[in-house]
Amino acid sequence: MATTPPSLLSRRAPLASPAAQLETLHQLKIPREFDAALQEAGLHPLRPTRLEIFQINVGKMCNQTCRHCHVDAGPDRREVMSRETMEQCLAALAKTAIPTVDLTGGAPEMNPHFRWLVEELRKLGRHVMDRCNLTILETAPHADLPEFFARHRVEVVCSLPHYRALNTDKQRGEGVYERSIRALKKLNALGYGDGKSGLRLVLVTNPVGAFLPAGQASLEAEWKRELLKNHGIRFDALFTLTNMPISRFLEWLEQSGNLAAYLERLVVAFNPAAAHGVMCRNTLSVGWDGQLYDCDFNQMLDLPVEAGAPRHIRDFDLAKLEARSIVTDRHCFGCTAGAGSSCGGATT
Repeated sequence: MATTPPSLLSRRAPLASPAAQLETLHQLKIPREFDAALQEAGLHPLRPTRLEIFQINVGKMCNQTCRHCHVDAGPDRREVMSRETMEQCLAALAKTAIPTVDLTGGAPEMNPHFRWLVEELRKLGRHVMDRCNLTILETAPHADLPEFFARHRVEVVCSLPHYRALNTDKQRGEGVYERSIRALKKLNALGYGDGKSGLRLVLVTNPVGAFLPAGQASLEAEWKRELLKNHGIRFDALFTLTNMPISRFLEWLEQSGNLAAYLERLVVAFNPAAAHGVMCRNTLSVGWDGQLYDCDFNQMLDLPVEAGAPRHIRDFDLAKLEARSIVTDRHCFGCTAGAGSSCGGATT
């Protein structure tokens, strides 16, 4: 079976370094900086609203190596969150009323403590979302996860580049589409996506190339029609995400000669309304080692929350975190272009 290249880290590629990624972005001439765009929109400094989503990256290990991955995840990554750090996350959550916990990776299910964490989060009464790449459900150690998810009422948020095989396999590797469709059928068989069971199934798509996603509402209607017609698959919602110019997608942009034009496209498409709804305003991101970040993208660029706010989950303080200013840089144009982009899809 054909596979995509190994991670930047294992290849010792220059862009494995977060500092090198930021330097690459800052070498380009752009119409204006992100802080200037925020000032014109009356949003500088960018500050949190109410913290509603506690996002935990439980590790960078993954069974896939996708060319657009901002985490640089893959089978060759060994960083995984420890049980001790998960316990610190649970202790922090227990002091709050934060309703939703968003589990991500890598493939979060590959963390050896994943199931235990889900069970403990449900005991706290929190809604749990799992960021699933679908093909992990086709591997032997994880084949029973659909039943586990249904039993614990986990919302499954599945990444799928396209409803067609060619586009999906182009981005993720040969055979990924077929395995993804089988996994979706397993979830459907348990009631996921039927609109009645309460088992929520969401699909997430990134463009396969250096362009912004089309309108989320129109794409959702198209995807629902095509997946139902071709495979009998139902799902609740489609999230469209803009590819961030960092990590492996940044490398592809450089190698294909698209970097300067893509970054300028993001800058020119800055939307003040989208900036109001960016995920960093209501989400806190916890790294696999317990470090705290404003968002998953800042985490991958090693940009922690601002000095003065707690920077590790063991020091969690909700009041101080909600009073912080959000750390921004040029990559943030990716979340504020066009209709906006966040872990929950378009923001406008």
